Amino acid sequence: MAASSQDRDASDGFSPRLATFYAAMFVFAGIVMPFFPVWLQAKGLDSRATGIVLAAPMLMRLVSVPLLARLADRWSAFRAALIAASVGSVLAYALLSQVAGFVPILLAVALASVATAPALPLTDAYALKGLGLRGRAYGPVRLWGSVAFVAANLGAGLVVDRIAPIHIIWLLVAALVMVAAVSLALRPLAAAPPPREELGVPGRKLLLSPGFWAITAAASLIQASHAVYYGFSVLDWRAKGLDATSIGGLWGLAVIAEIVLFAVSARLPKRLGPLGLVGLGACGAFVRWGAMSFDPPLALLPLLQLLHAFSFGATHLGSIQLLARIAPDRQSATAQGDFATVLALVMAGGMALAGVLYADLGGRAYAAMALAAALGGAFVLLARRFVGEPLA
Repeated sequence: MAASSQDRDASDGFSPRLATFYAAMFVFAGIVMPFFPVWLQAKGLDSRATGIVLAAPMLMRLVSVPLLARLADRWSAFRAALIAASVGSVLAYALLSQVAGFVPILLAVALASVATAPALPLTDAYALKGLGLRGRAYGPVRLWGSVAFVAANLGAGLVVDRIAPIHIIWLLVAALVMVAAVSLALRPLAAAPPPREELGVPGRKLLLSPGFWAITAAASLIQASHAVYYGFSVLDWRAKGLDATSIGGLWGLAVIAEIVLFAVSARLPKRLGPLGLVGLGACGAFVRWGAMSFDPPLALLPLLQLLHAFSFGATHLGSIQLLARIAPDRQSATAQGDFATVLALVMAGGMALAGVLYADLGGRAYAAMALAAALGGAFVLLARRFVGEPLA
């Protein structure tokens, strides 16, 4: 059966097409995350207005992700939903390029977020279902997204240095055109839909599932424990004398560690199941942030950055695989979408808390992140009661 599944993958090219789609999506992410605020500034928005505009996607995510995920599940239309979201993103950013002023830009960004926000959870649901049908692992495919993100960071940085900031929007439009083009090459899942009368029932079961909420709480807390690192590590390291090249190298090392874990994930011991991966993530995050709270010597920072493979990578791999296992067949996109929505809310709260803690405590704020990771680990133990999955 495994051999025939892999033959099917080789014949229809599902894995390489999906890997290319992940890469295209993360090229866009690698440009928009660092450079979209620069474009907003070039359009005349001050820091306060920029902050409001950047918050709009988080708010729209609360509506668009659950809604589109449920529609994709209801009609078994993962590929169609991804194509629609990709094409819609191009049109929305093309519109954004033509507007000016705070309110029109805010409205255009909110509209664009309806298309862009659901893309990753929908893709993860599509990937886990399609790769599972073909006997393929998720990690070796997903890693190309991380590779593309780093490449886009570096490549876009070189381009942005050579163009007027007002033209950054066209880099984003070009990246989204690439995403839309690649989406057309995605293969159907080729799974028969269940009878129509079953629609809607699994959703209520999912939202009432203590296993779903335990996994979601665990992963959200562990991922949110990165808030001080994401928001303030650059400021902290610069204050301690590191130059931009060294800081960039440390961030790059963390992503490389994540990529390596994704690459070898299919060969990890079978006894280390998805819940064990989330538990490993909690342990890695606790050690990482606990050590960072003691102001470690610079020579130790590269080793601590390697723990990103566990604190982020293992948590991500384990949590989405667990969700794929416990979600009813017609609620796979719903599970990933609801999970992504809760994760975004917890991360937003973590970022707000990180700002307050860093202002008062500096690098010692990492101690609170270690506590968040430990609490996430406690939810891992709780999830074990509900999902019947061993830690190792």
